[in-house]
Amino acid sequence: MPRPDAEPYWNTNVARHAGILRAVPEGCGDALDVGCGDGLLARKLAGRARRVTGIDTSRDMIARAREAASGDPRLTFVEADFLTAELPHEAYDFVCSVTAIHHMDFEPALVRMREVLRPGGTLVVVGLAREESVTEWAALIAAAPIVRITKVLRRAGGPQGMPVAGPRMSYGEVRAAARRLLPGLRYRHHVLRRYSLTWQKPAP
Repeated sequence: MPRPDAEPYWNTNVARHAGILRAVPEGCGDALDVGCGDGLLARKLAGRARRVTGIDTSRDMIARAREAASGDPRLTFVEADFLTAELPHEAYDFVCSVTAIHHMDFEPALVRMREVLRPGGTLVVVGLAREESVTEWAALIAAAPIVRITKVLRRAGGPQGMPVAGPRMSYGEVRAAARRLLPGLRYRHHVLRRYSLTWQKPAP
């Protein structure tokens, strides 16, 4: 059985894993990783949740995730489109997604994540967006040397064949839409060209 914290590579997505794991609620029963890729984060989540489901549209990534899971009964990987897949309503104590939501229609994807999250559960989305304002471009330029040095020192890499897409929405558009759909969320803009959304679904 693989170690749940195994980290065979590092990149700017993996850099956000520690923060995501800290957000997993105590006693988490079911967790969902949307756009799970090769299942690295899902395997880590298996150390914090009793059951973890990873979903991704890439047949190759799901095959790798299943192989790496080595039959771990806590892990289930589904090859499907998150927006149309048959998933139980309000069934997950924790839902996360790392740099995958820009591959989907943002608002429908965020609404679906909200729908499958159990009341009182926690949602964490890490994403990519476009710089648009002067402040955002200035922050990008200022951070560029740090990003380059960090990637070199950490020998940044990742699984071959991971689907890639450029962001269509700006940070401002992401922030406005997310705040409208998830009232009370916490929005953060990170140095390594990522933003994060953290939200707890109100309990009844």
